[in-house]
Amino acid sequence: MSDAKVSEMLARIKADNVKFVRLQFNDILGIPKNVAIPVIQVEKALTEGIWIDGSSIEGFARIDESDMILKPDMDTYQILPWRPADKRVARFICDVYTYGNKPFEGDPRSVLKKNLDEAAKLGYTFNCGPELEFFVFKRDANGQATTEFVDHGGYFDLAPSDAAEDLRREIVLALTEMGFEIEASHHEVADSQHEIDFKYGEALSVADKVITFKFAAKTLALMNGMHATFMAKPIGRINGTGMHTHGSLSKDGKNVFFDPNAENQLSDVMLYYIGGLMKHAKALARLGNPTINSYKRLVPGYEAPVYITWSAANRSAMIRVPAARGNSTRAELRSPDPTCNPYLLFAGMIAAGLDGIKNKILPPPATDVNIYHLSDEERKKRGIEMLPGSLIEANDELLKDKVICDALGPHIVENLTKIAIAENDEFRLTVHPWEVERYINNF
Repeated sequence: MSDAKVSEMLARIKADNVKFVRLQFNDILGIPKNVAIPVIQVEKALTEGIWIDGSSIEGFARIDESDMILKPDMDTYQILPWRPADKRVARFICDVYTYGNKPFEGDPRSVLKKNLDEAAKLGYTFNCGPELEFFVFKRDANGQATTEFVDHGGYFDLAPSDAAEDLRREIVLALTEMGFEIEASHHEVADSQHEIDFKYGEALSVADKVITFKFAAKTLALMNGMHATFMAKPIGRINGTGMHTHGSLSKDGKNVFFDPNAENQLSDVMLYYIGGLMKHAKALARLGNPTINSYKRLVPGYEAPVYITWSAANRSAMIRVPAARGNSTRAELRSPDPTCNPYLLFAGMIAAGLDGIKNKILPPPATDVNIYHLSDEERKKRGIEMLPGSLIEANDELLKDKVICDALGPHIVENLTKIAIAENDEFRLTVHPWEVERYINNF
């Protein structure tokens, strides 16, 4: 980092009257962590980095190799607009390094950077745009989160049905101050369910924005006496929460998915990309749907995909190609949910797509009928496979997929596996209230 850039940043921080700086990074689950430093320590952080103990961070390091250094990315500097102006707080998102100035192989942000470099070797830039849904619930008298609805609005409803409209507006205003270009915000299908969409961009910047978005929404909900959750299926038998992720590749600023002379104006590169996503869909589920609860969303009847298919129009397909063409040509992966770690999901999507392109993997014919109306025999005849039905099944699929494992690296794969096994064991050993209600009087 050049002295001139550091000096410029220090001057900006002083002009912004910042008192404290948060050095933010993410664990393997995508949960943000931070070290807060007084502004007097910022120059050291920018020039040398700040040492941390990584042994207590989920999926980071064993205790005998725990010393790590945080290096701020100056492009991620933002004022936290909800903090008081007289005690102004800013943040940087950091990359994590180990001894010898080496990127830490367990840092999800570094994993995404590695895969973006692989795309760049072929001349590609990977752009993406996620649509984040979330629920807003009430808190109880002790301030604990509940699953009690704040509103009973429906798709695109306005106040007074949408009691959380003011909160949604606060989130939009805060994110706008932090450099987001918000495209839309609205009430979603289920009671107390909301969506805010921001402009697509280069994958690293967008992954940073996903983490910031969730952090801001949860913080502002708390400040308003509510709870925002990105849990995939907080309430059974209603719609779950998705993170549909649009992806495209560009070369020299031109979208390579668009071919005006091809069928449906979709280029061979785009078809190969879709073929790659479909080939690796079961392993990608481990990244896009990383909790036991995620698989209670991936069930028929609630708008979440279950089958590995693609279509130019069909919203029951796992991959949809929206109608827009030209530089807006893109593939929408509809299976992920917002509990995912966006750095790992985007890394996996890049690796899968590049595998499709390198090996010219064409997808099967598009499925333009409602897949849920097909019989098992009809789906089998069409060669339609299902996404994994559980976290442990998805992790088994990940372990069988060399392309995705290589993209993540052994450290990430090993720790994802440990987490999946521990989660599955904990869930398996827990007696659910449904079981008691179902069986206690019958047996």
